[in-house]
Amino acid sequence: MRWLKVTAGLAVPGSVALFYAAFIFAPTEAFMGDVQRLFYIHVATAWNAYLCFAVVLFSGLAYLFRRAPRWDWLGASAAEVGVLFTTATLVSGSIWAKAVWGHWWTWEPRLTLTFITWLMYIGYLILRRSIANPEVRSRTAAVYGVLAFVNIPLVHYSVQWWRSIHPFTIGSGRDALHPDMRTALMIATVAATLLAVTLLGLRQKTAVIEGRLDAGGLAGNGLRG
Repeated sequence: MRWLKVTAGLAVPGSVALFYAAFIFAPTEAFMGDVQRLFYIHVATAWNAYLCFAVVLFSGLAYLFRRAPRWDWLGASAAEVGVLFTTATLVSGSIWAKAVWGHWWTWEPRLTLTFITWLMYIGYLILRRSIANPEVRSRTAAVYGVLAFVNIPLVHYSVQWWRSIHPFTIGSGRDALHPDMRTALMIATVAATLLAVTLLGLRQKTAVIEGRLDAGGLAGNGLRG
């Protein structure tokens, strides 16, 4: 996996660039002050959570059509990384909300749906742990992963479909981001994506080993799914 060496090599300086862009390069927002700098981390981690869950969807469909274990392993790895990035999204959003709204949490549509998504993919991981037979586990997880993705468009468009106090990510006209803020957001998103891809690749390598050991143990016991 040569690409993994490349992304791993870029992820470290990319992470430095992310924090430089968010906390040094980006100008201070006029009304929210320095707490607005969490916006760059918040959006970058949310985007990569979407990306990881899209991989879970794609892997689930690929497994159901091809029955190749590698797709199941990829889906499981992507779900773990996606949960990690969703956690970062929720934490950074809560810190921002406390400073701006005066509350750590409010049950407005996007926050509620994001929290539900987090629970759904934790449920995906728990489901995988609760089924011993690899073939049954893979089929069940694939179907679950496909169905769980239905919640992602709801999260993304919730601020447009329902009354919400959650701000839009990037506005237009008077609400448009300052050019330097857009640049900082782009840097943060690219850096976070490099990190997510690296973590996914590393977890995938481990998942392949675990899957092969699991399949070997199943065959050794004379079991079939």
